[in-house]
Amino acid sequence: MAKKILVETSARHVHLTVEDIETLFGKGHELTVKKMLSQPGQFACEEKVTVVGPKKSIEKVSILGPARSASQVEVSLTDARTLGVQAPVRESGDLAGSAPCKLVGPCGEVELSEGVIAAKRHIHFTPEDAAEFGIKDKDIVKVKIDSDGRSLIFDDVICRVSKSYALAMHIDTDESNAACAFGECYGEIVK
Repeated sequence: MAKKILVETSARHVHLTVEDIETLFGKGHELTVKKMLSQPGQFACEEKVTVVGPKKSIEKVSILGPARSASQVEVSLTDARTLGVQAPVRESGDLAGSAPCKLVGPCGEVELSEGVIAAKRHIHFTPEDAAEFGIKDKDIVKVKIDSDGRSLIFDDVICRVSKSYALAMHIDTDESNAACAFGECYGEIVK
């Protein structure tokens, strides 16, 4: 029987640099952990920001910590249309030439000249899990999700391998809705 992979919905969120955290929330401010996430050391924060695009704004967008080396905004393609930006489908951190936006916090604003992406669906593997699945870093696979009336196979799923990961697939809210991937959901790699 095929080994199942936990499928998690990654809703819109923001990653921030220390500098941008201080601009948005005040000098010396540190992010407040709301809850730990499945990936080791990653957490959702109490703090939220407004993401402003040329068309509309989206308020109360979650921040994920810890601080990063570059600020980025991860949205669904539906969110991108709402904001009025062309968010390319990219891996996290691949920001060159991505869409701009403004972030608004209680103490200030940050203009991002680039940084808005729709995250490419991906699976986090530990090296041990990757070996068990016969996967290498950057492999592209297909993942089948069985659901009530909306089962589907996601193609173009990138595999990311690191000892700092925990086994889980991440899809955005548009993809989750398309597959009815609600609650505890699992997928399997198919040939």
